[in-house]
Formats: sequence, structure tokens, C-alpha cells
Amino acid sequence: MHLRGLSARSTRGRVWAVGVTAGVMAAGLLAAPAAQARPDPGALPTTMSIKSPPGGSTVKVLVFYGSAAAGDESPVVNAGIEAIEQIGRSGPAGQRFGIEATDDASVFTNTTRLGRYNAVVFLTGGGDVLDPDQEAGLEAYMEAGGGFVGIHDAARAEPYSDWFTGLIGARPAANSPTAVQRATVEVGDRRHPATKDLPVQWKRLDQWPNWVKNPSGEVHTVARVRESTYQPGAGAGGWDHPVSWCRDYDGGRSFYTGMGGTAASYDETDFRAHLRGALLWTTRLVQADCKATITGNYKAERLTKPNQPGQNDQIGEPHGLVTAPDGRVLYIGRGGSDASQPVVTDWSDPDVGKGKGQIHVYDPKTGKVTLAGELSVFGNKGGGDELVKVEEGLLGIELDPRFEQNGWVYLHYTPHSQLDRDKQTAERRVSRFTLDLATNKLDLAGEKVLLKWPVQVHSCCHAGGGMAWDSKGNLYIATGDNNSSGFSGGYSGNNPQPSYKGVSFADARRTAGNTRNLNGKILRIHPEPDGTYTIPDGNLFTGKETAEGGGKTRGEIYVMGVRNPARISVDKKTDVLYAGWVGPDATDPSPTWGPAKYDTFAVITKASNRGWPYCMGDKQPYRDRNLPDPSKPLGWYDCDHPKNESPNNDGLVNLPPVTGNNIWYSPQGGGPDYPRDAAGVPSYQKDQATYSLPWLKGGGQAAMDGPVYRYDQALASAVKWPAYWDGKWFVGDFYDADQPRNAVLMDPATQGEGGLPVHAESLKKIVPVGNDGIKNLMDWKFGPDGALYVLDYGRGFFTSDSKSALWRVTYTGGGPTPAADQLARGAQ
Repeated sequence: MHLRGLSARSTRGRVWAVGVTAGVMAAGLLAAPAAQARPDPGALPTTMSIKSPPGGSTVKVLVFYGSAAAGDESPVVNAGIEAIEQIGRSGPAGQRFGIEATDDASVFTNTTRLGRYNAVVFLTGGGDVLDPDQEAGLEAYMEAGGGFVGIHDAARAEPYSDWFTGLIGARPAANSPTAVQRATVEVGDRRHPATKDLPVQWKRLDQWPNWVKNPSGEVHTVARVRESTYQPGAGAGGWDHPVSWCRDYDGGRSFYTGMGGTAASYDETDFRAHLRGALLWTTRLVQADCKATITGNYKAERLTKPNQPGQNDQIGEPHGLVTAPDGRVLYIGRGGSDASQPVVTDWSDPDVGKGKGQIHVYDPKTGKVTLAGELSVFGNKGGGDELVKVEEGLLGIELDPRFEQNGWVYLHYTPHSQLDRDKQTAERRVSRFTLDLATNKLDLAGEKVLLKWPVQVHSCCHAGGGMAWDSKGNLYIATGDNNSSGFSGGYSGNNPQPSYKGVSFADARRTAGNTRNLNGKILRIHPEPDGTYTIPDGNLFTGKETAEGGGKTRGEIYVMGVRNPARISVDKKTDVLYAGWVGPDATDPSPTWGPAKYDTFAVITKASNRGWPYCMGDKQPYRDRNLPDPSKPLGWYDCDHPKNESPNNDGLVNLPPVTGNNIWYSPQGGGPDYPRDAAGVPSYQKDQATYSLPWLKGGGQAAMDGPVYRYDQALASAVKWPAYWDGKWFVGDFYDADQPRNAVLMDPATQGEGGLPVHAESLKKIVPVGNDGIKNLMDWKFGPDGALYVLDYGRGFFTSDSKSALWRVTYTGGGPTPAADQLARGAQ
């Protein structure tokens, strides 16, 4: 056996070169000839016994660099061994280790010697480098609890071994690019020791293999390479291109990185930090979680049963949920009826649109559902066109911050009693009710109306409805623009012409773009114990502005220029507001009128104007239109200096500048943008579009904002999601085809001004899609147990059906590894 320790570095009669020339490429590894078919050994491999776990407190790492290719090892091997030696000699004393390097594969059949190593590193080229007995020895080593690190071309080794394929996690595709290219690595795992100290967007030179099969979901990916930043070739994998990953495998721990294909890589401080973390985990010097994104570690279970015939005993038409500190889940039904109930659409009938806004309570201690109460709402007109159907009703629910003491529940709804059938207007309100914490019944007679405002209901849609609290006791209320999208070709929604008895229903400048109107906004108020509210400092307006004659603003407005924000959330750790809203209906961009429909998500760090109906996406303007002929385009809106010159506007003409949004997607793709002229106006030519967010796409679109997950180390829960997800923002869509269902990582330095996500993780195999899964995602929130609670709307519209349900998604993967009692040097 040819071993090289920290001092004796001779092998095969020559001296190991200490100096390694930086920048030399791994041409020898990548160009190595294909291995010949493994000969039939004629007998089964020898059964081997290795102590468990291998190694000890005097931590040792074996670097194996044997290759099937003829000739000496490449400069990459030299550089890699030097780097690992230096890693082992540096850092805190408790994290240092020794290494030995060999190209002699017989080490894997010497069980006494193999059992001394805490981890094995494969720094080898492709080909059949182990005979059957040697591979059996490596298997026995892993089964005993050993650690394995594979680097770059190690993924080409043992090409006939399914077990080794599992150990590595994926095989390089034959058409992988061989050129060294600069690319951006998205470092999504901010907890693993191999990645926690790296830049989130890590730019570096290397070779970037493609994969025969994408391992995502079967391994825990800690870093991806962004294909838009280099030339991946014909074998490109798309937006999800893992480059480093890990998992617990066959009793041990395996880490692989596709990086390290050049000798120069090993001189990089960050790449050495990456390898250090991998070695710390595989040698059992530290614990780490390599299970968090393995989809088999999650369980989705339906909590509610289908309603009994003719009853809504389990669920109404799902429209929102909230979790209580004791684990109860309260969820609301908007007001659509089941098929057995009448739908009245005749405005001459006093019961037009009358429905039941229902509040149900799921108790995890008993598994039982209680119908807590029903409100009489305007919201039940069934389907049809926008002059028939309606999206009003019971729209939002939140619990008081002191719910455990006072039982207060806040509901956002449209009471049927306030409907004006003549003018076809209604009242929206936010009211406080009290839940009997013992019986799960709401005291509907004790309603305290906090806030109310008028809405037009002659035409559907876009009611909004979400609510959320910050840590200071401020309540955020999301309201839709309540306008039809059918009179502007699906573009801006700025047609001033159609109205009903003097109330415009197709001009969002009357609502979302109006500083005096509470529709198309996110409001922020501070509820008081007596059922009133005050206005906190820092809203977009005070309500006392003197500009343009005064009296043209509302102090409740925190955000203006949103279209249909059904879901909002607040990260209690940072008090940052997150929102998503549904866009208009134009399928394609128009050089005349502007962008196609964009559904939008935004990180909102301060009071702002988010653009609708003047601008969308990253400040992409629409074309103005006005009387006397709204079909004739006027000038493009100025996103930095928007003006509301609608005849339906009773607020300010001069509006706050538009803040760009973080995520927007159209039927064509995510983050579309176009070449812009000297005035900053995009071309809106579809064939000129670029897409900055390739992980999402639209079609039928209905953005559903989700929470920011916060991991609680102290929480004793067997179902809580792991720390990997901490700080990640969940964004989804009602639909489950190409639309998003992702957890994204934002850059705090840029997120408030429209900075793009720096990383996205698909959730479609964790929050399951499909007809028997959570096909139509209506709301999702984490509970006090750290599990994710999700409402599936069902398969129809304006009703509930057998698929309408409350679900829970739990984590079953267990804690980090290795077990605390197997750490090489005790608890770290």
C-alpha cells in the first residue's frame, strides 16, 4: 500500500511535489479513457467487518486518488491533496485532523487500517477503480458509519456500480461541458458547515458537469449553479442544477461536490471553506442536517373529511386559515354554497348573493372540527361572467396577539345587510369577535366593527382579503381593487368609461391608484381594546396632507397600487411585510398597451406604491388611456413620477414613485423584461424577452403569498420543519402546473427595492400537487408545532367539494447527524 502522510510523501520511487501550480486544469481526469467492463470475479465479495463508527478522536482522513487511467495523477490531485492537508492543519484545534493519501485501492480490503479513518475522500478520475472486494470494503465502511467525500470526477468512478451511484448521488452526463467557465453558484443552505459562511451568490471559475439524472429530492442539495451565467451545453438541466449535495447513506454520511475540476480551485479560500465543512461533517467533528430537502422526509396528511351531504360541517368554500398558539386551526369559508343550496343572481331579489361565511375550528387534540359560526355575507352568486359572479364574502381571518387570554378573532368580510341593491354597492369591514375557548363557538352578537369602507359589487372581481400582525400590534389588511378586467383587453385596467349609476367598475385608478380610496391597498392600523383603532407612524400617508388642496389621502394606507392581494404575511423576527397579488388577464405583451398579465410577489420593507394600474414587475409601464375615447392609447406612464389623471380620481394627482417588485411571472415565464428605449419603455416584443426567474412560469395564475419560516431550536416537536428552511419565504400559486410553489431566499440588502431572489427551492414534491394532493392552494401557514398547514380550495369554483380540505405537512426526517454520542470529540 502506498500511503502519504503529513510528512512522508514519497510514492513509487518519486518525491511528492509540495508546490502546486495554480490554474492547471483537470484535463487528465476529464479526458481519461472509458473503463473496460469489470471482469467476472467468479465469487461473491468477502464479508468484511469494520468497527462502528470508524475512526476515533484522533481524526484521520484517507484521500484516495487511484485512477483507471494510465499514468501519474493529475495536477488537480496534487492540488487537492495539498489543500486537504492544509485544511486539516488549520482552524480551531478541536477541528483539526490528519490525512493520508494513496492510489492503492487495496486499502479498502484492509479492514483494520480502513477502520482507523473517520472519512474517505475520493479525489479520483473516472473508471473502474475498485475491484469487487474493494468495493465491498467501502460498502462495509459506510455501513459501519463512515464518512465519504467525493470531489468532481469522483462521480465518474465505479460506473457499473448502482451502490456507488447512490453513494455519489448522480452521474455526469456524457455531453457535459469541458471548458472552464465562470458561473454563479447559489448557496441555498445557510446552515450546513460546508456552505454557511460562503457568499449566497458565489462567482467562480470551474468545470460544471451536467447530470444524467437530476438528484434533487433524493439528496440534500446545499448549492446549485445558475445556468444563465455560463454555457451548460446541450445537456443543460434548467434552473435546478445541483452542484454540491449530501445525504446520510447506507449507515454513513456522503458529501459530493461537482466543483474542484481545476487545480486553481484548491487555492480559493471559499472553496477550501466548502471542503472544510464537508470534511467536518463526514469525519463526525460536527453535526449537520443533510435531510431537509429530501422529499421522502415529509408527510402530507389530510386533516378534514368531506362534508356530509347538504352540510358544511367540515369546511366551507376555503378562503383562509390561521393557527392558534395552542395548535388549533381556524379557517374560513368565503360564502359560496354547495350544489344543494340556491344561488340568487337577480338584483331585484332581496336575497341576491346571500351566502354563509363560515368559520371552522380544527382541534389537533381531538381531531374534531367545530363550526364556530356563520356570517350572512354577500358572496354567493355562483359562476358566470364578471357582471354575474362575485368574489366578495368572508375574506380574511386573524387572531389577536393575546388570543389565548381574550379569544378575539378579527374577520374581514362583506355583510349582506349593508348591500345597496339599487346602486349595487356594498360595505367591506373588519370586525372583532370573541371565540369561546372552551366550546370553539363565536359570539356573533358581540361584533365590534373596527373599520369599514364602500366597494362596488356591480362587477366582479379582486377582493383581496388577507390580514397579518407585526410584532408591535399593528394589523395589516389587504384589499383588492374591486374592478373588472374585461374592459381593457386584460392590460392596465384603466378604462374610465364603464360605470353603474355613477360608480366606475373598470378603472383601477379610482381604487388602487387613488390615495383617498381604501381598495387596492394594504392598510395598516393599530386596533385598540375598545374596538377602535389608531394609525401608526410610518404609513404612506397621514391623512392630513395639504397637497393639492388637502383632504385627498387616507392615513390607513401603508401600501397602494396592488390589485388582488389575497394573501399577505409578516415575518415577526424582522417585521417585514410580504405580499402577493393576482395580475390582469392579457396573455401576451403588447407594444401598444404594455406587459402581459404579471402575478406578483413583493418584500415590503416600508410604505410604498407598488405600481398597479400604472406599472408592473420591475417598473414596466402601461399605456395611459382616457376620455373621450379609451380605445386610443396615450403616453406611457412614468413609474418614477406617476400621475392619476382619471376622471374617477378624487385623490392626489401626483403619486408616490413606484417601487419595483421582487417576483413577477407571465404565461411565458418568470421575471420577463425587454430591451428599453431611451425613455426606459420596454419594447414588449415577445421574441425579445429575457427571463430572470427561470424557476417559475404562469398560464392560469393566482399568486398565493406564504409565510417566512422561523425555526425554533427550543421547540420540542417531532414534526417541525428543519432549520434549513429558516428565513426562507414561501411563494405559491393557486394552480399547480408550471406555476410557483417554492421557498425562496432573499438578499436583505436589496429586497426592499425590488431585488430578485437569489435562490429558489421547489416545494412541489413536499407540498404535493395533483388531483389527489393539494392541487388548488388557497392558503398556507406554519403552526406552533412547526408543521405547515395548507388549505386546498377544491376542484370547483364558488363552492366546496369533496377535495376542499385542510392539510398538514410534517417533517419526519429526524435531527442532524451524526448522533451526538457519535461525535468524534464529543458535543460541539
